[in-house]
Amino acid sequence: MRDNVQEDERQNWNRRYQEESHDTFEPDPFLLNAYDDFIRPTFAKGGTALDIAGGMGRHAIWLAELRWKVTVVDISEVAFEKAQRKAEERGVKIDFLVRDLRSFDPGEEKYDLVLVFFYLQRDLYPALVKALKPGGLLVYKTYTEEHKTKHAKTVRHPEYYLQENELLHTFLRLRVLHYRETVEEKGVAELVAQKR
Repeated sequence: MRDNVQEDERQNWNRRYQEESHDTFEPDPFLLNAYDDFIRPTFAKGGTALDIAGGMGRHAIWLAELRWKVTVVDISEVAFEKAQRKAEERGVKIDFLVRDLRSFDPGEEKYDLVLVFFYLQRDLYPALVKALKPGGLLVYKTYTEEHKTKHAKTVRHPEYYLQENELLHTFLRLRVLHYRETVEEKGVAELVAQKR
């Protein structure tokens, strides 16, 4: 049964990337701001980064251009192919792992930076913290219940929406450097937190 669910998910995302519904290589504005305010001041010479559910590598490629060593994990082979082509065009290298995140182990204290954008898997939270080196940063942005209220067609499963202040409360063991939830437009939560 689990293999069927995994295969359905893989096919769904492959189709989305083939249809170019997620076909952008521009980094999210929140990452740009977080980079200026938190990432660059903490890691002036770059470091190692993990991009969870990174799709076509828009954030990974951008970080690689800034001399970061980046690993992207995503379930879609189509995203992988597009990411590899774009990385080659831009003259950078990224490591892309085609994996189902429900069975992915990022390891322990391997990364200076962990990124999660528009992906929610609650049982992965502890692994994200474990994957960070001491002093490492977690940058997380995804949809809240406010988004479901205003844009019900965007995300299919109700469990993919954050509850009010969920990210803030989940990562309180980290040093929270930035937290914000919006109710206008899309309804998202944004977090930057540092492992002690």
